[in-house]
Amino acid sequence: NTAYSADIRFVSHKYRGFILTLTFLFYTAYHLSRKPISIVKSELHRNCSLVIRPADLNFTNNATWCDWAPFDQNNYQTLFGVLDNSFLVAYAIGMFFSGIFGERVPLRYYLSFGMLMSGVFTCLFGLGFYLNIHSLWYYSVIQVLNGLMQTTGWPAVVACIGNWFGKGKRGFIMGVWNSHTSVGNILGSLIAGAFVSSAWGLSFIVPGLIIASTGILCFFFLVESNDGDETESVTNNSSHVDRVAYGSISAEPAEAVEQHTEAISFSGALSIPGVVEFSLCLLFAKLVSYTFLYWLPLYISNVAHFDAKAAGDMSTLFDVGGIVGGITAGLVSDYTGGRATTCCVMLLTAAPMVSMLLLCGGLVNGPYALITTAVSADLGTHESLRGNSRALSTVTAIIDGTGSVGAAVGPLLAGLISPTGWNHVFYMLITSDLLACLFLSRLVYKEALGWCRRVPRARG
Repeated sequence: NTAYSADIRFVSHKYRGFILTLTFLFYTAYHLSRKPISIVKSELHRNCSLVIRPADLNFTNNATWCDWAPFDQNNYQTLFGVLDNSFLVAYAIGMFFSGIFGERVPLRYYLSFGMLMSGVFTCLFGLGFYLNIHSLWYYSVIQVLNGLMQTTGWPAVVACIGNWFGKGKRGFIMGVWNSHTSVGNILGSLIAGAFVSSAWGLSFIVPGLIIASTGILCFFFLVESNDGDETESVTNNSSHVDRVAYGSISAEPAEAVEQHTEAISFSGALSIPGVVEFSLCLLFAKLVSYTFLYWLPLYISNVAHFDAKAAGDMSTLFDVGGIVGGITAGLVSDYTGGRATTCCVMLLTAAPMVSMLLLCGGLVNGPYALITTAVSADLGTHESLRGNSRALSTVTAIIDGTGSVGAAVGPLLAGLISPTGWNHVFYMLITSDLLACLFLSRLVYKEALGWCRRVPRARG
């Protein structure tokens, strides 16, 4: 029995590492395919007086001859805002439904379909360059459909990770794992930047092919869960031991574990202590993060007068800081047991540093990463659920869906405010950071009481 148990633990740890790597790759691809639009903006509307005009080109407007219609108009920032919000509003709305589907559909099929379709719509946006399409409706509809498809990713990968990893070092593990967001943004920036000045269509087509390829990889290799606790399996389920110990792990969820458990309702998930507070905090944290994601390259291009490629490369500093911030937030929250306090301190510190890309990236994306990973997993397996393991996807979708409302509002506000001056955009971001902290104040107080031993400390 001891040798048998050791074999099971060894295989389980091996598959945990495999699933961690695989889901990291999946969500890297999701973010990689979202990033090109922010890089291509500065190519769709340029300062044509700085561009060398081909000798054989006939044009009627000296100021906009090098721009891509319809973004050659004076209201180009508003038009870019339409593209951003077509994606982000669809993403925010779709996310609330995505968790419900994720609880009821095999995650392997759900993720595979989502990545394949995201790849198709990302490629279709880039094909507008080669087909010489100048319709705002075309690009907006593509963004809406892509936003809906992208909602398949987050609830599914978090549910998968939650199925494989316990709570012990969840903050650190998920902090490292969540760097896929920043890695995807960085790779997306570099890939899009490599083609943006010559043929911006490839800035979308190449990432689209990458995420479609990972969808095929998901279909053949994803194992959704660990089929229950390995120690109980030794004594109570010998057939399960055979499946795990000797490598024939099924990609289908274990019916014996899940059969008696009903998926949680939307209202039931909202009633879990902490879900509402962390959801509203994420709304403002994600507002800040996505404003940087969609507008930072254009800001750098306009203010520092960099070309599109250089602006995209420099914008990756924000995401580099995000990698460090996510890992730091996970480590600190694991050590202290204070998820809310960790987020609040980092957001307060970020408020006066919004113009310092590296530091701000770490301080904003740290809480964002912690809430969307470890906090979501903690709440989705909260003790009040009494073992209902099918709540994780719905809880994750509620938290990230609420955050996605902020992700939609932030770039929209930036588009409306930026014509009055970029300083006003930064004031808006600082205010959002402070509001994010405000919504965590009750949980921070509760954690502080726990540290003072006035109430028992309980994570989540």
